[in-house]
Amino acid sequence: MSEQVFRELLDALLAGRYAPGEKLPGQRALARDMGVTLGSLREALKRLEQMRLVEVRHGDAMRVRPWREAGGLDVLAHVLFRAGALDVAVLDDVLEARALMLRELAGLAAQRRDDASAQRLAELAAAFAEAGDDAGAAAFVDFAFFTEVSRAAGNVVFDLILNAIRDLYLEHHERIPVTGRPAELAPRYAEIAAAVRERDAETAQARAFELATAQAARVREGR
Repeated sequence: MSEQVFRELLDALLAGRYAPGEKLPGQRALARDMGVTLGSLREALKRLEQMRLVEVRHGDAMRVRPWREAGGLDVLAHVLFRAGALDVAVLDDVLEARALMLRELAGLAAQRRDDASAQRLAELAAAFAEAGDDAGAAAFVDFAFFTEVSRAAGNVVFDLILNAIRDLYLEHHERIPVTGRPAELAPRYAEIAAAVRERDAETAQARAFELATAQAARVREGR
């Protein structure tokens, strides 16, 4: 029940039914209006507070915070699949950000990689090719490949971003098919791995961006 209450309130916040700075109704009144217990409501409100979407000030009611200013990556999945429907505009933002991030990661990886990372990338590129037409298997290899690129880049912030979006990416790979028709994409992974191995940052960036752009096109084709 608390999960249902959480999702209803979250949808209301994301849809703007409660404006930033607005006070939420008192807990007893809100629980009564939603037909739930105070315990379920309080659990849901606590989750919203942990996501920094609402705040409680001493001596004041719970107030709504602007989610675009206060929210973190944990809000992304809820915005992307608001009320169960895929938000196309947010998806375009995700694909754009992904392409830019992978481009920079590949460039840093080429500059900083060690021999073990270079070898691992070559193995993962080969594994992607072996996925054949299995888009699901390819999605797992794709994420492993770019996780290794991030490790080679040696930037902890990128590592944490990938950690934060892993479940979102893998759970919804069928609705966001960036690895659709994997056999056509396989050569690009090998090209990125080769550029990283050769420490050719410019080529690594270009190939990663081309791959991400091709993947975005697959997602748009499937809409």
